[in-house]
Amino acid sequence: MRKCLLLAVSALCLSLLPVCWAGAELPSPAGTVMVPMRDGVELETDYYLPAEGEGPHSALLARSVYGREMGPAWANHILPWGIALVIQDTRGRGGSGGEDRAFADDGWGERQDGVDTVDWIREQDWCNGAVGTRGGSALGLTQLFLAAAGADVQAQFIAVAASEFYGQLAYQGGVWRTAEVEHWLEMQDLEHIKERWQAHPTYDAFWRDYDFASRAAHVTAPGIHFSGWFDIFAQGNIDNFLTRQYEGGAGARGNQIMVMGPWTHNITRETGDLTLPDNYNFDIDELSERFFRHWLLGEDTGVMEDPAVHYYTLGDVEDPGAPGNEWRTADTWPPFETESTPLYLSPDGRLRSSVEDVAQESLSYTYDSADPVPTHGGQNLFIPAGPFDQRELGERDDVLTFATEPLDEPLEIAGRVTVDLYVSTDAPDTDFTAKLVDIYPDGREILMLDSIQRVKFRDGFEEPDPLPEGEVGKVSIDLWSISLVFNEGHRIGLHISSSNHPRFEVNPNSGDDFPTEDNLRPAENTVHMGEAHPSALNLPVRPNE
Repeated sequence: MRKCLLLAVSALCLSLLPVCWAGAELPSPAGTVMVPMRDGVELETDYYLPAEGEGPHSALLARSVYGREMGPAWANHILPWGIALVIQDTRGRGGSGGEDRAFADDGWGERQDGVDTVDWIREQDWCNGAVGTRGGSALGLTQLFLAAAGADVQAQFIAVAASEFYGQLAYQGGVWRTAEVEHWLEMQDLEHIKERWQAHPTYDAFWRDYDFASRAAHVTAPGIHFSGWFDIFAQGNIDNFLTRQYEGGAGARGNQIMVMGPWTHNITRETGDLTLPDNYNFDIDELSERFFRHWLLGEDTGVMEDPAVHYYTLGDVEDPGAPGNEWRTADTWPPFETESTPLYLSPDGRLRSSVEDVAQESLSYTYDSADPVPTHGGQNLFIPAGPFDQRELGERDDVLTFATEPLDEPLEIAGRVTVDLYVSTDAPDTDFTAKLVDIYPDGREILMLDSIQRVKFRDGFEEPDPLPEGEVGKVSIDLWSISLVFNEGHRIGLHISSSNHPRFEVNPNSGDDFPTEDNLRPAENTVHMGEAHPSALNLPVRPNE
């Protein structure tokens, strides 16, 4: 075991950083037991009991791939509520038996370790039958697995977690998420899982066993879903909230809470090239305590009378009078009705509100898979993350840049942002990337959202459909969601290219799913514009009131 594990820094496992706990007065476990799973494998589990009160007690469970060292600090936070804490090494991790198959035994398959653990807790004489779960990132994923498997839990706090593995963890836009996946598997000594996951480059039956959103009807637990706009799983947090809030089973439907802040996977004021305002943080301790006291202890905390959605609207961080840069609440997401507003790409580098003003022309560039556009920020974990200035990358010959004129008044967006491109290529296959940038008056082009789309998956991820050479096809790039006000005097910018490495794996342009030493070739990629090919950035704009 490493001296310093990836642990939850805060008491609520909101971010993952290497730390070593060193608390002198922290509680010790009331017991350490080997909990049997349905196939006979035993998982090492600590449980902590409140010092006061005879019990039995409600319990909070955390199933961890990072060890149980955070247990004393968490217990110190939770036990005063009168709630027990249970923390367990997942299969094949720490002191637990069995083989670690990277979450494959945590959900609704042949082995259901999460369900079995919840059932074991409820059978203990120190438990009154009420069980909740908590944790972030990988510990959020283990919660999602057991809830989607139908475990009998009464409340969940899920931080920074995906709603499905294929498009949000492994293959965003059909493209392998190199930095995130490979670094994490290496850190967990699970390099062999890479071969297993790469054997499934399409969305098939394998990935359906990692799709929580599709199983929302099996979930019966109220939940808090906590993340940030620059987090690796930002869209997953929103999707988990929405599917459970409106499609969940009895108990889950209508009882979900969502928090979206101005953060990456970690909560820091210095984010990318920006310094956030003083109000960047959120009192999740207070919200989660009220939430668990309500659902596990039956106390009237008023938590479910509050708005369901708490979200931070980003804005110009340099202008103290700029709109945005504030916390807001709403009953659902998006928080208000928006107008889908296209800004059309023009060959002169403009983003125009009317396609009639766009010439029927095209722009081309050579994408050399041996010299990809380097990643500089975005929704990352193991490489620098967040809103970095993209000007230097925009000067490359293989990057197309577009922008509006300076805005006469602020423009607010809230919801899903997409880019439609009409493209052609001389390669058997290639990728297209898009970046939404907020262009400050001083010229900085601050990255707000970015994503990628593999051309052969432009009509869906279940079956590849290569685009014939010279033929024009439509590619839609999903940039996920945001709440943002472009300030007066700013310009809305868009970068288009074909690579963003190592955030995403390079496309060898050969038709193969992954690059090798022998299959790399350049691609001549073209973006077509005008009324016949209305390539556009699509923004969810708040109407003027």
